[in-house]
Amino acid sequence: MATGTPDSQARFGQSVKGLLTEKLLGQAARNMVLQEDAILHSEDSLRKMAIITTHLQYQQEAIQKNVEQSSNLQDQLNHLLK
Repeated sequence: MATGTPDSQARFGQSVKGLLTEKLLGQAARNMVLQEDAILHSEDSLRKMAIITTHLQYQQEAIQKNVEQSSNLQDQLNHLLK
């Protein structure tokens, strides 16, 4: 098998290193974009869950007030029926 000159071998080695570095950087960039998309999706989901939580709290408060009013009405009705 014929071998090239030390200079050509060095250039070949640098070329291979450059290609590997470029490939690894490309993969890292793609992975970063995927992670960024996942983070943005998670942030959006958290915002929506916060809105839902607020609505559920308002509904829970309204239900609690209605239960208290219902209890008061029941007491008044029982008092009137005595």
